[in-house]
Amino acid sequence: MKQNVYDNRKFFEGYKDLRESGSGLNDALEQPAIRSLLPSLSGLDVLDLGCGMGQFAAACADDGVHVVVGVDISRKMLEYAQAHYADERIKYVHSAVEDVRFPDESFDLVVSSFVLHYVADYATLVNHVYRWLRPGGQFIYSCEHPIITAQTPSGGQWIKDTEGRKLHWPVDSYGDESQREQTWFIEGVVKYHRKLSTLVNGLVERGFRVEKLLEPEASDEAIAARPNLTAEWRRPPVLVVSVTKPEFT
Repeated sequence: MKQNVYDNRKFFEGYKDLRESGSGLNDALEQPAIRSLLPSLSGLDVLDLGCGMGQFAAACADDGVHVVVGVDISRKMLEYAQAHYADERIKYVHSAVEDVRFPDESFDLVVSSFVLHYVADYATLVNHVYRWLRPGGQFIYSCEHPIITAQTPSGGQWIKDTEGRKLHWPVDSYGDESQREQTWFIEGVVKYHRKLSTLVNGLVERGFRVEKLLEPEASDEAIAARPNLTAEWRRPPVLVVSVTKPEFT
């Protein structure tokens, strides 16, 4: 059974507060990086894999897409999206991203935000995305950086001194590509650690052309508003990948 922690009441409320307050890494790091890689959205057919609360789908609608399909496993997230971000150009689909199916060459752009570290079978999902994209189409995704997902329950946090200052970020078991369980709002949140080479090579081997990798850092404006973000340049918390499907194969 696919994991669906977002329908857990405690998890959902914690995550909703994080997004509504803008205190997470999405607004400060991840979303600006994704948006810097987007093509012109006017008239495009877009797939938002793991659309969550609907913010990105709504932004696509505002930017003139033809249609954006938002897929998510969480009913609570979709209910929030439909209540706050309904638009005639947005279609929300309740499904795990691993289970949803579309005809080949249905989309010009596929975007997935902080989802793939929850997916057990990375290669199969990459294969599906490749088939769903039209020639020349773009796939952009973000995930927790492998430096973050490498940590096991025995690690998991900054090493600090006696006064609570962050000394360094421990990296261990990097080569152990396996399931991890972490505590985030609730215990037992399952994620999957993959090496950077596995993530990139999985795309190349399927036929994608790598365009850009980003390890985003906070802007000066973001740091001024949230000084705690200065620690994020000491180790990258987010990886953003942009690839395209060749026009001719």
